[in-house]
Amino acid sequence: MDRTEGRTPRRSASRGSHAVGDERRARILDTAVEHFAQWGCHASSLARTAKDVGITQGGPPHSFRSKEGLLVSVLRHGDEQDERRSFSPEPRSAGEAFASLAGLARYNAERPGRTRMVNVPAAEAGGRGHPARAYFLRRYASVIDKITATLRAAAAAGERRPDTDCAGVAAEAVAVMDGSRLRWALAPAAFDMPGRLRTCLDRLLRTLSRGAAGLPGGAR
Repeated sequence: MDRTEGRTPRRSASRGSHAVGDERRARILDTAVEHFAQWGCHASSLARTAKDVGITQGGPPHSFRSKEGLLVSVLRHGDEQDERRSFSPEPRSAGEAFASLAGLARYNAERPGRTRMVNVPAAEAGGRGHPARAYFLRRYASVIDKITATLRAAAAAGERRPDTDCAGVAAEAVAVMDGSRLRWALAPAAFDMPGRLRTCLDRLLRTLSRGAAGLPGGAR
């Protein structure tokens, strides 16, 4: 008797199980985004999220078995998408790095639910007991470090002024981006988040440039 007989169905079943698990994970994340955007972390309920997804029997996956774990998973999932969209491939110049930030603002304006969802825990995380505090501290440090490194390379190459405070400019750019996102969340129809951010970043880059070079394509 062929001892390999019957193995293929088991592998197929395994692949099917992974597909079901991935689909359920996506539904959990999507539903959690809606809940955190509407109620924030403290007022959201893990039981309500599970019920809306339809997984009350058997419970959610292990990493989602606390509201805090679910929140951080949602935030990390969004960051992975943003990372692939905005920082890959690595920018070749400071102009490209800032253009990526402007592009991310445009993308954020197209997905209001997720964008508002980030605003709520970001504001709440100022409290030391908030479950996403460590996440946001690492997130901001990582983004600022990436932009700082790009600005330092640009200054070393003569693209930007050698006396540029690269870390300070990076922190300023991120602060302007976050402030624009908060202002937009209050009244999206009254505030052009992508346009205003692009204008600001273009002006900031021009102050750092020997040749007054701003964003690729200008502040449009």
